[in-house]
Amino acid sequence: MLHLLDANVLITANRLYYPLERVPEFWDWLAHMGQSSHIKIPLEIVEEITGSADDLATWLSDKPNLDALLLDEDADVVLVQRVIDEGYASDLNDIEIEKIGRDPFLIAAALRKPAERLVVTIEASKPATRRANRRIPDVCSDLKVRWIDNFELIRTLDFSTSWRRA
Repeated sequence: MLHLLDANVLITANRLYYPLERVPEFWDWLAHMGQSSHIKIPLEIVEEITGSADDLATWLSDKPNLDALLLDEDADVVLVQRVIDEGYASDLNDIEIEKIGRDPFLIAAALRKPAERLVVTIEASKPATRRANRRIPDVCSDLKVRWIDNFELIRTLDFSTSWRRA
C-alpha cells in the first residue's frame, strides 16, 4: 500500500510531535519509507512545504529526501477535476478554488490507483461542511478513497525510536 502524505502531516509532526532537531529518527524513517515506496508525496504537496523558508522546507528539498519521497508522476488533470466537481462542488468560484488549495491533487493521486493507495492527513472529518470548506477525509470518503490519520500511519508502518530504559 502506498501512503500519500498531506502537507499537514509533516508540518504538524515538525511543529508538535517530532521536531527535526529533536527526533531525527522520525525523519530518517520517513525518508526510508519513501525509499521503500511505502510513503510518497505528490509534487503539488511538496511545493506547499518547500515554498516556505524553514527547516522542514530545507529538509524536504535536500536531494536524498526529495528523491525518496516525491511521487514521480504527473497529476491527472481529469482526476483532479473530478475530485473538485464531485468532492467539493462543480461551480466553485476563484476564491473557493484558492481556499481548497492543492488538496485535490493529493486525493486525485490516490484515486488514480484506489486499491493500492491511500491518503494520510491530520484533518478530522466534518461531514456538515460544504463546498470549499470540505475536509479531506469527507472528500475521500465520497470518492471511495481510503484515508488514515498520521497516528495510524505510524502504527501501520511501525515507527519506533527503539529507545528502551535500562
